[in-house]
Order: sequence, then structure tokens, then C-alpha cells
Amino acid sequence: MADERRISLRLPTDLHARLVEQARADRRSLNSEIVHLLEAALGPVDGGDELP
Repeated sequence: MADERRISLRLPTDLHARLVEQARADRRSLNSEIVHLLEAALGPVDGGDELP
């Protein structure tokens, strides 16, 4: 990711715990897991049919 933006994000404690557990299960950092989930939910940037 050449272009990156930092954001401050507030999450409910239970959602944070779920994300941490999912990241651990997927062997990703919490940040990488959140990016992965957002990309999967929003679809590819170019509008193609490929999954992220």
C-alpha cells in the first residue's frame, strides 16, 4: 500500500475482541484484518469481478 492514511477509530469493546480473534485465526495483524474485511465488503477498487 503505497498511499496510506492513518485514522483514529473507536470500536465497541466486543467488536474489537472479535476482530482480534479473527485476525489471530487468520494469522494477520489487526490492521491487516480490518483492511481485508473492508476490501471484501466493498469489492475491488477497479470495479472488476476479482476478490481482494
